[in-house]
Amino acid sequence: MSKQKNVASRGKLSPQRPLFHILMAILVTVALFVLVILFLNLFTRHGREIEMPSYYGKSAEELTQHGRAEGFVFVVNDELYEDGAAPGTVLKQNPLPGEKVKHGRKVYLTVAASEPPTIKMLELRDLSLRQAQIMIESQGLVLDRIIEKPSPYENVVLEVLYKGHSIAQGTPIKQGEKITLVVGKNIGDLPDSDSTQTETPEN
Repeated sequence: MSKQKNVASRGKLSPQRPLFHILMAILVTVALFVLVILFLNLFTRHGREIEMPSYYGKSAEELTQHGRAEGFVFVVNDELYEDGAAPGTVLKQNPLPGEKVKHGRKVYLTVAASEPPTIKMLELRDLSLRQAQIMIESQGLVLDRIIEKPSPYENVVLEVLYKGHSIAQGTPIKQGEKITLVVGKNIGDLPDSDSTQTETPEN
């Protein structure tokens, strides 16, 4: 009798029976519903904005290698020499810390260079002292001293010195090096000596 019941039950669930197809349809519908819920949760979490952390001072190499763990893609797009900064550490980042961003976005890094870049000396002669100061700062050089020399050309650069010697336009020089300017001064405003030295004004 029990064997007959089992055979009857199997017969009801055989692929040829309508009940089998109804159950399969229900199972497929439930599975699709679960997949849709999981996808929506993942999509919502992926699109959620978070606050950008600060990566200043951190190793750019470690960030680019293990950036996925942070939820971002790190790209080094510039190097800048900064006195005292450890080479390869982050000096600037874009987006800035505190900005609202999404997971997976690119973060562009400016890292500390191991040594100052070499530039070519600009022509500063015949410029006003103010113009020369602006150009020196823009090149990443340091105005160390100003030497005043009798001249009818007031506050005009007469000569540019590097380590006590005249330096010509186009000469390779490292950023951060110190420059001395010889500028003209009205003869009547100077002491009896041929020239005098003044300290660079404080900014």
